[in-house]
Amino acid sequence: MLTYPLARWAPLLLRIITGYGLMAHGLAKLSRGPSVFASALEAMHVPSPAIMAWLTILTELVGGLAGLDGGFMRLLSLPIAAVLVVAMVKVHWPFGFSSIKLVEFTALGPIFGPPGYELDLFYLACLTALALGGPGPFALDRVIAGLRERGSLRVLEQDE
Repeated sequence: MLTYPLARWAPLLLRIITGYGLMAHGLAKLSRGPSVFASALEAMHVPSPAIMAWLTILTELVGGLAGLDGGFMRLLSLPIAAVLVVAMVKVHWPFGFSSIKLVEFTALGPIFGPPGYELDLFYLACLTALALGGPGPFALDRVIAGLRERGSLRVLEQDE
């Protein structure tokens, strides 16, 4: 069997880029105003657009934080995946696979067409790898597991 000594670090890299990316998307929606995003959802005939806007923003922010700190990734991967699948089908699918479509290069710089579903698939692959393979080093999940093994969480568990 081949062994790769640095392989244990791969999940950390996936967590950082996935977590940062998700948080960046959530913060962008929040900074423009949830009502702006809700209007876009309404135009796509998403039911309860105001509620769905907030749920999406919170999922991206909380899911992104989970990616960065490595906590609760298995649990949060499902709602994040749901957001990504909806974005892929409702927004990006009609524009094909590629996320970068150079339409024209002008004196002001490049002009791009609408992005395809490539990035959604990338995030889904990262989430799947983290959910199946674990969060890697420096993960909150590892800290919690270590505390449970030492019995430090017994008091919390007895309160449940």
